[in-house]
Amino acid sequence: MHRWYPAFVYFRQRFGVRLQKIVLDAPGASCPNRDAATGREGCVFCNPYGSGSGLAEAAPDISMQWEHWRAHYGAKARLFMAYFQSFTNTCGPVEDVRGLLALAEGLPAIAGIAIGTRPDCVDEAKLDAIAACALPEVWLELGLQSAHDATLARIRRGHDVAASERAVRLAAERRVKVCGHLMAGLPGEGEDNFLDSIRWAAALPLAGIKLHNVYVARDTPLERDYLAGAYAPLGQEDYVALAAEALTLLPAGMVIQRLVSDPAPDELVAPEWTRLKSRTHDAIRARLAAGKEWQGCRNDARDGIPEWFELRGRGTTPPLRQYSIAMRHLLT
Repeated sequence: MHRWYPAFVYFRQRFGVRLQKIVLDAPGASCPNRDAATGREGCVFCNPYGSGSGLAEAAPDISMQWEHWRAHYGAKARLFMAYFQSFTNTCGPVEDVRGLLALAEGLPAIAGIAIGTRPDCVDEAKLDAIAACALPEVWLELGLQSAHDATLARIRRGHDVAASERAVRLAAERRVKVCGHLMAGLPGEGEDNFLDSIRWAAALPLAGIKLHNVYVARDTPLERDYLAGAYAPLGQEDYVALAAEALTLLPAGMVIQRLVSDPAPDELVAPEWTRLKSRTHDAIRARLAAGKEWQGCRNDARDGIPEWFELRGRGTTPPLRQYSIAMRHLLT
């Protein structure tokens, strides 16, 4: 029995078959938070590949990357979603965004697109272009990270909380599904800070969420702090407790697209437990079960585990009440 609404269940309910996300690195993609002329290194946690696969160096052509991964997953999935993950995929002009969408729409067996970006790099024209995409599933993957301006400044994020709320609002106006990213264990933050961010996100019109434990990647400012003893990542037990509590506070219709970080094997410095993704999932599940809790049990699903958490719930639509309330709040 699932105790949260996992992405693979949502997509199976949506299409009737497995849908596999394929991570793509857009050639030439960068980030406004990286500028050699001013000495900026990006966010303190972001690796030199912009948290992507790094495949763009070996296969710069999008169609080559697509076919590489489609062949890899082909025996397990029939439909695919293009996920432009690395760096900031909307930091250029709107014409670049339209070009990226056109490229994706022409890929074989594609059913959707997810565009990774930052709140300060979307505007009305870019979101209009994204909303006009003809694919069945269109998602904006938005790095929110924290609901605290002091934290965003500390991690050199380059935008504030108001920019995050504005980006989510603009996307909601256009019915673009937004998956918000939040991080637990950010420098200077404690448990209460992270749970405040969860409550903040729960009130936004997000269709999905990704929870990340902060890990130390090679060649990052955070690695320097870690090696100097100025930063310590969360332990596994602490993260499991935080993630489980976060799930209870989120709306039950919010798709959980990630519950633990998934670093590349050669980039991870610490903590070592981050490599044990399935064990962390099992520990979160066990903690929820022991407490007789589930996603939304302290939000909009107090009466029991919703049926749409399971594959048998195909055809059952999660309630949009929370989405509608949140959107009315933001648009007024």
